[in-house]
Amino acid sequence: MLDQNRADARLPLYLQLRDQLAAQIRAQKWQPGQAIPSEAELSQSFQVAVGTVRRAIETLMSEGLVERTHGRGTFVRKARFDNSLFRFFRFESPDGRPLAPKSVIVSRKVIEAPRQAAEALHLKAHARVIELLRLRKVDGQPVLAENIYLCAQRFKALADKAPEDFGDLLYPLYERECGLIVASARETLTVETVTAAQARLLGLKEKTPVVVIERVAFASDGAPLEWRQSRGAASKFRYSAEIR
Repeated sequence: MLDQNRADARLPLYLQLRDQLAAQIRAQKWQPGQAIPSEAELSQSFQVAVGTVRRAIETLMSEGLVERTHGRGTFVRKARFDNSLFRFFRFESPDGRPLAPKSVIVSRKVIEAPRQAAEALHLKAHARVIELLRLRKVDGQPVLAENIYLCAQRFKALADKAPEDFGDLLYPLYERECGLIVASARETLTVETVTAAQARLLGLKEKTPVVVIERVAFASDGAPLEWRQSRGAASKFRYSAEIR
């Protein structure tokens, strides 16, 4: 039954249901990638018509919270970050084919959280974090340098994992090794000149302009899981948007 203490009676019934389903998703009643109950089950559980359930789910789909797989059901949507950086940076072969960078963990340390990392991850002063320095390479040449910070307590399974076993994608690793699922992220873009250390990593001349993409990644309950800064040459940067 719809929880009348939580429902806004001014809203249509399907939006009241949408709000309560969204709240259950945020509370991790169903994990990303997990199926939610069928329309018939939700109809019976909340004591509303199937048509109301269908409209509520369609609203959740339009908002990107769930997705429907034909013949299988409706699932809490897993955030897809595999190619998110490559909205901003273009890496191509000489004949114009898109190239997917490979990832290399250059270093991994457990350190006291720098101020920015502690603030982004909502950690107390002097908390410990895992600091990863990762390079993305195309044809063996470095194109992106990333500084990644994780709460050492929450990600302790990674503290002793061999860097060569991290793989190209970190978020599946977080889920597999630590049981932590990234559900959303917030990114901020700025431009700065590369430092001497970053220039050496990226094979750039000192003071070359670089684009910095700062990302905070969150769990479905809104808790920050990861803070990272990715840097790449501004000459490789692109931005496109469709405006209607």
